[in-house]
Amino acid sequence: MMNPVLQVALGGAAGAVARHGVNIGAGRLFGPGFPVGTVVVNILGSFLMGVLVVVLAARGNALSPLLMTGLLGGFTTFSAFSLDAVALWQRGQGAVALAYVAGSVGLSLAALLAGLAAGQKVLA
Repeated sequence: MMNPVLQVALGGAAGAVARHGVNIGAGRLFGPGFPVGTVVVNILGSFLMGVLVVVLAARGNALSPLLMTGLLGGFTTFSAFSLDAVALWQRGQGAVALAYVAGSVGLSLAALLAGLAAGQKVLA
């Protein structure tokens, strides 16, 4: 079996290329006004993560680093975020799941704004 780190690297490269392709295709189909490509990638990646969790659990998870961490991680980290949130919810940790979702989204947006401000100061 292939080294797990190599699996992640190969899967990540393929996932990143696939994401780029979706973004290019969505831009050509729908124009630049709304990030359709990102929405498609996040929804498709989350769906595929759900399928893979079930299939790999039933058939052995030797390909998990390649497919889940690598391919889907390179395609969209939103799928991992979705899986983590649902896993918390299914374990009966509803409040923690909601805090995780709200905190991740809210703090990520705040961090982006802080990064924009820092970048503007560097260039000023």
